[in-house]
Amino acid sequence: MTINSISEHVQRMVGTEYGLVYSWDKVNLPMIRQWCEAMGNESPIYQVSTDGTYVAPPTMMQVWVLAGLNGKLPPGSSQRSPFEAVDLLLENGFPAVVAVNCEQEYFRYARVGESLKFLGHLETVSELKTTALGTGHFVTNRMEFFNEIDEPIGEMRFRFFVYKPHQCTESAKGGGSQEQNAENVLPVKECPPRPGVSQDTKFFWDGLKEGKLLIQQCSQCKKLRHPPGPVCPTCHSFDWNTIQSSGEGVVHSFVVMHHPQVPGYQYPHPVLLVELKEGVRVVAGLTKISHEAVKIGMLVMLDFLNVADGLVLPAFRPMSYSSDGT
Repeated sequence: MTINSISEHVQRMVGTEYGLVYSWDKVNLPMIRQWCEAMGNESPIYQVSTDGTYVAPPTMMQVWVLAGLNGKLPPGSSQRSPFEAVDLLLENGFPAVVAVNCEQEYFRYARVGESLKFLGHLETVSELKTTALGTGHFVTNRMEFFNEIDEPIGEMRFRFFVYKPHQCTESAKGGGSQEQNAENVLPVKECPPRPGVSQDTKFFWDGLKEGKLLIQQCSQCKKLRHPPGPVCPTCHSFDWNTIQSSGEGVVHSFVVMHHPQVPGYQYPHPVLLVELKEGVRVVAGLTKISHEAVKIGMLVMLDFLNVADGLVLPAFRPMSYSSDGT
């Protein structure tokens, strides 16, 4: 399908109702207890019953109808995915997806012993929209939740943005000045998502463009903090300045991301948590070596990657690997 034809096709699907999906388990006390512990919900309404009836937190509504880790649905459930439109877009020219927002409305508490089910609807598919991420469609699914005798429990709207990322250039070489990095670019490729920049974080991103890793410092108590914030967590002062990091650090921890594969990155994708010489920790990428070679405790040095037009990200290379590649 072409981009235009798939867009027209999914828009014609609006109004589609999908079959019922049932729950594996009835509403039960052990799952309620575990949920409340994980969420820090200490409300006695979910722990004590005066009339023998126990209820579940309304926000658990979707929990009861989720498929297992293997993706299997309970017997009798519809096998047609209520997210069919999202899947079609992903497979036909719109390879990236982000969740936009979720709205839930509750009609009553789900009671222990009830079995929930839901009915899915494709509510809306927007016209083609262009955002900072790329060009695509906003897709809204609605789910109606019922108990086993069809009494309504609540409903949920879940909105996705399914898109084709903008095209951009990527730096082929880190280290050195911003001007040096800008001279080394790879062919056009998909852009990675751009960070959200606020008044509290603008200095950090501007510093990277200048080849500096800036750390926020409280003007009153002189404590360093990262990530940036409007107020000192130690003395609560709103006054701050910045210092430039030496760029030296040690790998405190790391993960290697395999899935989901966000456009704009190569996979497997290593993500480091580096403790800088100044004492704060930053999250950054890895450069110069394979993810298989990184180790906790490895001494590293800051590098700068010009990954897209106007977007510079911090990355770290082994201290033993010099900036000239030796």
